Amino acid sequence: MNRPAILIDIGGVLVPDYLTAAAAEWSSRLGMSPSAFLAALFGGSDDQVLVGRISEESWWNIVGDRLAVGPDLVDTIRCDLASREAWDADLVAGLRSLHGLAKTAIVSNAWPQLRIRMANAGLLGIVDAIVLSCEVGYAKPDPRIYIAALQCVGAHPAEALFIDDTPGHVAIARSLGMAGHLHTSTSDTLARILEFLPPG
Repeated sequence: MNRPAILIDIGGVLVPDYLTAAAAEWSSRLGMSPSAFLAALFGGSDDQVLVGRISEESWWNIVGDRLAVGPDLVDTIRCDLASREAWDADLVAGLRSLHGLAKTAIVSNAWPQLRIRMANAGLLGIVDAIVLSCEVGYAKPDPRIYIAALQCVGAHPAEALFIDDTPGHVAIARSLGMAGHLHTSTSDTLARILEFLPPG
């Protein structure tokens, strides 16, 4: 019998939300609403950087224009956001503990620099495969990114548990025949992973 597969998201799951606090601080500094700050970062044609059609550098130029700030302040914002990115140590440890017990893959809608940041943090080896939207050319909820992840770990949908913090992304996984878990807390997600593993 094939080993089960665990497919897991990064933003909001392996990396807890830090954008809410960042948006509150930066919007106050820039004289705009938090939602307007986030829209400048991720709104409009954000999908172009998510699927690798434009570079992250080009995208930050667009963000600077939207925020009406110069390149120095854009760099400060970039550095501040990067400094806030912290991985959930318990979930990372949980994934490492699955080596040999389950096939594991990260499935993330991500900008191009994420793999580099993971490498710098020594995190590339926490799973068997890393499937990033900016590298494969399509982003959740496009079914193709789910299928690509399954192919990377050699798993059938019925053998896989998909974990994400976005209900619509979980719904697509279920429509493809996978089990789905909506992440709301580390303890619940770790418990669901253990529940999905075969006995013994």
